[in-house]
Amino acid sequence: MSSRKPRSYWYRTTFLALFVLVAVSVYVLLVSPPALRPISFFDAERVRPDDASRPSRWTPEAIRLAALRHRKPSSTGIPANSRPQISLNQTQELAAVSSFIASLPQNMIPSTIDPSQPIDPQLVLDFDTRGARAAEELQAVVHDVWARNPVMLYSKVHSPLAREIKQFLADLYLRPAPTIVEVDQRPDENVLVPLLYRLTSMQELPILLVGGRTIGNPKEIRYLVAKGELQRLVTEAGAVIDGARKKKAKKL
Repeated sequence: MSSRKPRSYWYRTTFLALFVLVAVSVYVLLVSPPALRPISFFDAERVRPDDASRPSRWTPEAIRLAALRHRKPSSTGIPANSRPQISLNQTQELAAVSSFIASLPQNMIPSTIDPSQPIDPQLVLDFDTRGARAAEELQAVVHDVWARNPVMLYSKVHSPLAREIKQFLADLYLRPAPTIVEVDQRPDENVLVPLLYRLTSMQELPILLVGGRTIGNPKEIRYLVAKGELQRLVTEAGAVIDGARKKKAKKL
C-alpha cells in the first residue's frame, strides 16, 4: 500500500502555510511594528530578563516619561492666550495709528472706538499683540513708520493754513515725498480728528509730524521755516531736501 499523500492534501497544506505566513506578516507590519515606532518607550539599553527592578516598557510611568522626553518645550512657558496684551504709550499709539493709515488708503479707524481712550492695539497693529515678541515688533513698527514717512501732514483740503504748509513742503522737494492725509475727505473723520488731537496735544488741523514729533501750529511752523530750523529737522528725520524735484507729495 502506497504512503504517498493525495494531491488535495498538499494543496490544503500549502494554502494553510501561506495563509499563516500572510497573517504573521500583517501582524508584524501593521499591528506590532517593533522597529518603526516614532517614540521609544525605553532608553537605548534593553530590559534584561534578570533585571526585575526595571519597569516594563508598557507601564504607565514609562509612557509618561517618554512623552515628557519628546514633548516640545515652550519658549516662555506661558500660553500665548494667557499673556497680557501690550499697552501703547502716547508716542507708540501715534506711530501705530499713522502706520495703519499710511499703509493703505482703505484703512479706516472704526467708528465704534472712543477717541478719548487709548485705542485697542489689535485694531491698528498687524501682529499678535499678545505674542512673546510683541514688544519687539512694536518697536519695529515705530521705527519703520517714521523711516518711511519722515514728514507726515494731517491736513484739510479747503484749509488756507494747510495749503500754506503744503507749499512750504513743496518748496523743499523732499525725498521721500511728504505723506499727506486729507482728514476731511475720509469716512473716519469724526473719530480720527479727536484721536489726533489727543495724541498730538493739538487743537486744530493741520498737524505736521516730522520724525514722529509734532512741529507746532502754523505760526510756529512759519517761524521755523524762516529760521531754517524746519529744514534741519526734516533732514534729521531722514528726508532729503531737493532730492525729488519732479515728484509730488503722496496723498492718502
